[in-house]
Amino acid sequence: MAETHAHHFPDAGVQRHASLLGMWLFLSTEVLLFAGLFVAYGYYRFLFPGAFAEGSRAMHTWLGLANTVVLIASSFAVALAHHAAGAGRNRTTFWLLVAALAAGVFFLGVKAVEYVEHFRAGELPGKWFTHPGMKAPGISLFYAVYFLATGLHALHVVVGMSLLAWAAVPAWKRRYGPGNVGLVENAGLYWHLVDLVWIFLFPLLYLV
Repeated sequence: MAETHAHHFPDAGVQRHASLLGMWLFLSTEVLLFAGLFVAYGYYRFLFPGAFAEGSRAMHTWLGLANTVVLIASSFAVALAHHAAGAGRNRTTFWLLVAALAAGVFFLGVKAVEYVEHFRAGELPGKWFTHPGMKAPGISLFYAVYFLATGLHALHVVVGMSLLAWAAVPAWKRRYGPGNVGLVENAGLYWHLVDLVWIFLFPLLYLV
């Protein structure tokens, strides 16, 4: 299936390369955003090692692990969807993207459960921290970093799911084929970044 291209591109190949370049440039800004977050995490952990260790021990590790496994599986599904789209197997592409979307819903559901537990326990950032059993200096700062990092990541999950849903529409309409995979390719790149960021967040917040 030939890919249509905008009039200001000489052919579909040039349009695809331009689209990929734009996506990679955008992803580089996202990497810088999370890199700044990781630097802040390292700085505050250096200042309050006891608080960060205590906060990490209080995390529901098995929930974080479940979310890690689910996101990795979803990235695999998206990679398979990209391959299937290039081969013109649109129905397979569609259901693989739906599977990745379901994984995203599962991930957000687990985070919602965790957040509810933190609120009930008083494990909140700053002046809202009221947990009676955690006394390490700086413990409220750990939860400030936790909610900022996981909340920002959850926002990116929502954006990534929106892109996957957008990419699933042409698959349902059987429009993908050799040379016409730009949308699912770019959506997949964004989703892989979301997965990669969580792979770093999980050990930093739950295990270290």
